[in-house]
Amino acid sequence: MRAIAKREFQSYFHSFIGCLFIVAVLFITGIYTTVYNLLSGLPDLTYVLSGVCFIFIIAVPLLTMRVLAEERRQRTDQLILTAPVSVGNIVAGKFLALGGIFTIPILIISVYPLILNQFGKAALLESYVSLAAFYLYGLTCIAIGIFVSSLTESQVIAAVITFALLFLGYMMRGICNMISAGGNWLTKLLGAFDLLSHYENLASGIFDVKSLVYYLTLIFLFLFLTAQSIQKRRYSISVKKFKMGAYSSVMIAAMVAAAVLVNLFVGEIPARYTTFDATSNRLYSLSEETKALAEGLEEKISIYVLANEGSQDTTLQKTLEQYAALSDQIEVSYVDPVVNPKFHTQYTDASITRNSLIVESGKRSRVIDYSSVYETSFDYSTYSQIVTGYDGEGQITSAISYVISDDMPKMYLLEGHGEIVFESDFYAAIEKANIDYETINLLQHEAIPEDAECIVINAPASDFSEDDTNKVLDYLKAGGNALIITAWTRENMSNFHKILEYYGVSMAEGLVLEGDMDAYYQSPFYILPTVEYDSVTDSVSGSFIFAPYAQGLLLPEEPEEGLELTTLLSTSQESYTKSDLESLTEYTRQETDVSGPFVLGVKAVKTEGDSSSAALIYSSESLFTSSADAMVSGANRKLFSSSLEELAEAIPTGVAVPAKSYDTEYLTLTQSNVVLMGCTITLVIPLAILTGGFLVWLKRRKV
Repeated sequence: MRAIAKREFQSYFHSFIGCLFIVAVLFITGIYTTVYNLLSGLPDLTYVLSGVCFIFIIAVPLLTMRVLAEERRQRTDQLILTAPVSVGNIVAGKFLALGGIFTIPILIISVYPLILNQFGKAALLESYVSLAAFYLYGLTCIAIGIFVSSLTESQVIAAVITFALLFLGYMMRGICNMISAGGNWLTKLLGAFDLLSHYENLASGIFDVKSLVYYLTLIFLFLFLTAQSIQKRRYSISVKKFKMGAYSSVMIAAMVAAAVLVNLFVGEIPARYTTFDATSNRLYSLSEETKALAEGLEEKISIYVLANEGSQDTTLQKTLEQYAALSDQIEVSYVDPVVNPKFHTQYTDASITRNSLIVESGKRSRVIDYSSVYETSFDYSTYSQIVTGYDGEGQITSAISYVISDDMPKMYLLEGHGEIVFESDFYAAIEKANIDYETINLLQHEAIPEDAECIVINAPASDFSEDDTNKVLDYLKAGGNALIITAWTRENMSNFHKILEYYGVSMAEGLVLEGDMDAYYQSPFYILPTVEYDSVTDSVSGSFIFAPYAQGLLLPEEPEEGLELTTLLSTSQESYTKSDLESLTEYTRQETDVSGPFVLGVKAVKTEGDSSSAALIYSSESLFTSSADAMVSGANRKLFSSSLEELAEAIPTGVAVPAKSYDTEYLTLTQSNVVLMGCTITLVIPLAILTGGFLVWLKRRKV
């Protein structure tokens, strides 16, 4: 085997084909690396290698077309076929030779992540998992090419058939979707030759043993089929007739069946034993909170995915596989909305999008619309929405917690004073926190309902009546909690201010302007406050909060006994207030302006006797709006969620899984680095190999 591998390996460089293959792979990879990693600053090779996969369709047929076909045409194969060498060694030797040629560019490419790591924090693990997937995909294509080359004497026919097979394997997923979007026996059969999906599964950041076994069994199967093809040829030469036909057919059927059974067996192993998350943000890993929740389930949970199994969101699919593997109580089912378009109407009257989820238990159900699975923000450089986070686990875990809970904390949103109505994103955050909510007008109630875990007063535009104020104060004095957002208005808000004064908080007149250019965005009114450390702000630590048109909250220097005040958001020393806003002509500070710093967010806890009341008070009326939230990629909504969790202490399970950020730490390369490295990997290295190969070929021809 070693002698055959060495002879074959050398012959490919003597004929110049080996060098051309290496150069083609390196040149195309170099172009993609220059664009994605050097120019765009992406820290991993995932996009590069995914884009380069098409090269196998073209390069592998040219590499493998002569490996057996040419020897058969020139009758030089008879020397090997009649030699005392096993057929398995012949096939293995030739495969090792071609695999060795392919290994050369892989080894060179494997240095790229280490170089990129010098210009930032490269995603090394993701890059090498993708490279391993790329290597396996390439070796599988080579095994297919060797088998085809064993069937014919014509190199051209071998190349064309190999190209056709590899192209079908590359396009098989699309072909199956064209045949049947919902899937049938034919698509399942054809799906066994879907080469690309298994590559994408590995390259997405998951080291999946199922995909690894798929490629290894496919390589072994095609090499076995090649051996059978040579076996037939060998016996035809030695005894002038084929005596092993029946035996070979049985062996082929047995090996195909064995390959199928091995893959089916591995496919039945729970995902937690076969998949390993290699992503830097642990995108496909479930948190310890989720695992504890799933392992403690005592009732059946059904998760319905409104998509057919062949076209579902792959990231969401992998997350659901993790849930199903955690507990026998969790069952995931796919419902094709084309086949059953009215299925979701059993659970909601609203229209929901494809890939949405329905989580159901014996108690209740919750619909998770697909739009809430991913967090997005508006990119003003491209004027388009970009995905900034993945909240699949957070939404599903919250839904499971909701459907199994016996008691839900109740929150009341006050209305009747011109309060701002929350937008859908913030209502979704309330639902994710597993808080039941209801909007009430205090005119219709003698008091705040007794089941209120907390109340929300969202930027009232008009003052509370004395009666409404007393109802709120009575609730707070009895140990109630409140989330209060203030709004600037010219109206007299003396009654509303009494609610704030219960916690020792008063309001500075006018609006706050920020004088520090690093603490505002575009306008001094668009404040980016300092985020102080607290359990409420822990989720947004290191992020910007956008607080436009904020008032200043004034806190007492020495709070009264039983009152504890903690600053959450604050302005800089350069901030100041302006009260005459209607005639405002300039933003610069005047002598009559009140100087900062000011508090824009505060946590207040007041204890009276046996009761303790907590309030979170924010002074920007636009703080919890979608437009403000989009300016800081969802940080305002995270602050809103953590504020709810702080106040609604009675959340049944206490499970709150944050979204996983898609934020990428881009590499930083100077233009000279880009030019130098780009030219090196795209031109210098390929040209050096091409030149060396040409000199070897030229020397060989002269000899």
